[in-house]
Order: sequence, then structure tokens, then C-alpha cells
Amino acid sequence: MSTLETQLQTLQQDGQAAIAATDTLEELEQLRVKYLGKKGELSQILGGMGKLDATERPRIGALANEVKTCLQTALEERRTALQAAQIQAQLEAETLDVTMPGVYRPLGRTHPLTAMTDRMIDILVGMGYTVADGPEIETDYYNFEALNTPADHPARDMQDTFYLPDGHLLRTHTSSVQIRYMADNEPPIRIVAPGRVFRRDTVDATHAATFHQLEILAVDEGLTFTDLRGTLRVFLESVFGEDLPVRFRASYFPFTEPSAEVDVQWQGQWLEVMGCGMVDPNVLKAVGYDPEVYTGFAAGLGIERFAMVLHQIDDVRRFYTNDLRFLRQF
Repeated sequence: MSTLETQLQTLQQDGQAAIAATDTLEELEQLRVKYLGKKGELSQILGGMGKLDATERPRIGALANEVKTCLQTALEERRTALQAAQIQAQLEAETLDVTMPGVYRPLGRTHPLTAMTDRMIDILVGMGYTVADGPEIETDYYNFEALNTPADHPARDMQDTFYLPDGHLLRTHTSSVQIRYMADNEPPIRIVAPGRVFRRDTVDATHAATFHQLEILAVDEGLTFTDLRGTLRVFLESVFGEDLPVRFRASYFPFTEPSAEVDVQWQGQWLEVMGCGMVDPNVLKAVGYDPEVYTGFAAGLGIERFAMVLHQIDDVRRFYTNDLRFLRQF
């Protein structure tokens, strides 16, 4: 037996043993390069065939082909086995055991202020109103001047305002939405404008520096205070029920005339929940409406106050504490 023949047989035995012992596809690829690559061991052995006699070359060449085929077959079989094992391991790792108890994920709940807002909007939309909104950072014109509250008007003292360095301010009421909407639309108008407002109020059980309002505005020919009163009574009865005592009392707002405040019975006392009135003619003029043709009424209410009455909550600050014991009740 020639030296090359012995080398080829040894290469086949060692290669088969190494391939069978391989545990990963990366190691298997390294063995393929080691034994069958261009500079692999098989190529190095065949490099010595030039020194053989012409009669020996065919036999050694045939043996080399057998060794190459044998190693290729072993490599392919091992690759198939390793890939199958890899897939099986992945399937076992990803298997879902349907008999195991599930992981409890509590459902989120609608915040009581959001639920209160949605409830009031649904009622007013059912009465023919359209939802409108506006920016929380306002100009003095939209927040005060166009609402019949010029710079020297004493009514500005009623609303302690957060002013910004650039001259803008945080809106003190959603009434500014009225002006923006009327400036872009012609009568008849029926809108409801919910939103967050800001005032330098002293925080207590019924006041907050940041709270939520909902504005109601209707402008058309022939509207009267009777229409306002009737609209608000239907609205309040839809929210609270017909058994809740309600009263209207005269008040003052610079953008409505005549004006009134609406109180409801709460914990044995009267609680103011809404301001309202007929739109002042100067406000209609500011947006280009003819007050000789059109009249309107407006009302602004505190959403927190309504939620307090509806759910019998004693302190407005409870809405902002993020106490799950409180929020899970709704």
C-alpha cells in the first residue's frame, strides 16, 4: 500500500469521526474547510500524485474521489441532523403550555373626569351641538378683549391669569374657543367646547389651579333667555336626573348680559356649577355678527364640579392624586 493511499484512508477515518462529534453548524463548516477546502488536507494529499507512476494515478485518483464523496455525505447528513435538532430546540423553547395559569393584566379604566366629559358631550351632541376646540396658550385678544374685557376692565381681577414671557397667556376659560369659532363660521351656531383651563386659584376642596371647563354656545335669530334656561334644565336633568334641585341666580360676566349662575344642591348646600347668560352684543360685533339680527346664549361649567356632584365626591383634589383605590371605583 502506497503512502498516499494510507493518508487518504486515515483522512477518511479521522474526518468521519470529527464530523460525527460536531455539535454546531459553525464547527461543521470549519471541518468542511479543513478537509475539503482549496487548501484543505485532501488537496494537500492530492498534491503528491505527480510523483506517482502512471499506473498508480488512476487507482489513487479513484480512491481520492471516494474519500471526498464519503466526507461530503457525512457533512451533509450531520448538517441535516444539526439543523433538525436546532429547530426542535427552538420549538421546545417556544412551546406554549395552555394548561399553565395566565398572567393577570388588569384592564385600564376611564378616568372619572374623562367619563364625565364624554357623558356631557354625548348629551349636547344629541341636542344638536358640534364639538369645537382651541389652543390652551392664548392671546390677550381671544381670552379677554374680544370677550368684552379690555385691558382696564375690572372683570380681569375675577380671573387671576398666568402670563407668559412673550405676552401670551394660559387661557382662563374655554370662552376663547367661542371667538375663534365665530370668527370662522356664520350663524346659526351651536357648539360645545371642552378643555383644560388655568387660573391662579388657591387650591382647596372645590378649587384647583388647573381644571376643566365645558363651554356651550348657541347663536341664531330670535334666541332668548328662555331658550338658555330651557336648554340648561334639559342638560342638567340628563346629567343628574330630575330630582336634583337647581336654581338660577343673577350674576355678572363681561361677555354675557343678562348673566346668571346656576347652583345645584350638594351635601345639603348650594354649589355653583355653571355660569351663563345671553351673549353680549359687543362680543357679536367683535366677530362681525349683527346684534340687531342675531342673539346668542352661552354657558360655562366646571367638569370637576359636575363629577363631584354626580359621584358625591367631597374634594376636587382626589381627581389628581392617582390613588388607585379611588380610581378603581369608576
